[in-house]
Amino acid sequence: MILLRLALRSLIARRLTVGLTIFAVALSVALFLGVEKVRTGAKASFGDTISETDLIVGARSGSVQLLLYSVFRIGNATNNVTWESYQDIAARPEVEWIVPISLGDSHRQFRVMGTTTEYFERYKYRGGRSLEFAEGRAFDVLFDAVIGADVAASLGYAVGDPLVVAHGLASFANHDNQPFRVAGILAKTGTPVDRTVVVSLEAIEAIHVDWQGGAQIPGQVTSPDEIRQMDLTPGAITAAMIGVKSRLQIFALQRSINQYPEEPLLAVLPGVALQELWGIVGIAETALIGVSVMVVATALLGMAAMIFSGLNERRREMAILRAVGARPLTIMGLLMLEAVLMALIAVLLGIALLYTGLWALRPYVDTAFGLYLPIEPLSSREGIVVIGVILAAALTSLFPALRAYRLSLSDGMTVRR
Repeated sequence: MILLRLALRSLIARRLTVGLTIFAVALSVALFLGVEKVRTGAKASFGDTISETDLIVGARSGSVQLLLYSVFRIGNATNNVTWESYQDIAARPEVEWIVPISLGDSHRQFRVMGTTTEYFERYKYRGGRSLEFAEGRAFDVLFDAVIGADVAASLGYAVGDPLVVAHGLASFANHDNQPFRVAGILAKTGTPVDRTVVVSLEAIEAIHVDWQGGAQIPGQVTSPDEIRQMDLTPGAITAAMIGVKSRLQIFALQRSINQYPEEPLLAVLPGVALQELWGIVGIAETALIGVSVMVVATALLGMAAMIFSGLNERRREMAILRAVGARPLTIMGLLMLEAVLMALIAVLLGIALLYTGLWALRPYVDTAFGLYLPIEPLSSREGIVVIGVILAAALTSLFPALRAYRLSLSDGMTVRR
C-alpha cells in the first residue's frame, strides 16, 4: 500500500512527462483496438453483402468468379444460363423464390443489371436489411431505370433525368435510340448495389433488338412503340438468386443443379463463397494488425525510454529512499509499479477514446462507406491485447528497474558536474 502511494505521488510530481507518455500509449491502444473493430466490422459487412439468399446459380466456372460478377459486378460470366434452364429450376418444388440477373452493358463505367421488381424485395444485406428507395419508385415502365446511391451522387442524377446505356463495358457504342428515365434512387447500402443501374429484363432485350453478334445492324432502327409490341422474353440470363423453402433442401438442390444434364451450371452458397473470397482479399488485415502492433510497441518503448532518462534526475530520490531503509528490490518494484500504473491509465483512456470515436463516427462511416461498426464490449481477443499491453509495460520497465537496482547509495548522494 505504501509502495502504491509512493508510485502515485511520484507520477503526480512528474505529471507533464507522465501525462504525455500516457497519452501516447492511450492513442496507440485506441488505434490498435480501432483497427481491430474496423477489421471485424469490415469482415462482417463483407460477409453481409448478400444475405438470406440460399444459392446463386450461373454458368459453370469458379465459385469466386460467379460471386464476383453476380454480386460484386466484377468481371464477366464465362457463359449464360438459358431461359429454359432458368424456368426449369424455378419450377422445382424446393424453390420458394428465384430472381434472374442479366449483366453485360454499362453506363459511364457503372454496371447495368437487368432483373425483375422482385429483386428489390428479395435482395437482403447486413443480416436481413431490405433495399429502400431514397427517391422515386421501382420501374414499372419498359424504359425506366433505378440507380444506386453512388451512381446518383457521382453523376448528379435525379428522378426523371434521362440515361443512355452503353453496349458492353468498354464500348463507344450507345443505345441512343432507347434512352431510359430515372424512376428511382436507392438509399445507400454500402454494397455493390450502390454502383449499379437496375432495369427490367425486358428492357435489356429491348435495347438489343437492333443488335446482332455484339454490333448494331446497319440501317435498322426500331421505334420504342414497335419494341413495346414485341415479345421481350429473354433467351438467356447471366445468373439467378434462389431462396429455398427449407434449409434442409439447400445441399440437395445445389447438387442437382451442379449435375444439371441440359447445360453445365454451378450453384454456390453465397456465405461459403464470401468466406473464400475474404481469404483472398483479407490479406490486408494482417498488414493493418502489424502496423498497429508496431505503433503500440513504439509507445511502450517510449515509456521505457522516459523511465530510463528519468533515472538520472531521480538519483537523489532513489538514494533518499535507500537511506530511509528501502531495499534495492523495493526501488525496482516501485519503478515497475509506476510503469504498470501508467499502462493501466493509458489503456483505460485508450478504451474511452475508442468508444467515443465509435459513437461519433459510426453514422458517418455507415453512410459513406457502408461499414457498420457495432458498439459492443471488448471481445476476448481485444481483452487479451489490453492485458498484453499492461504486461508488456511491466516488461519494458524491467530494464530501467534493474539499473535502479544496481545504483548505490553513495552514487545517489554524489554531486555530478
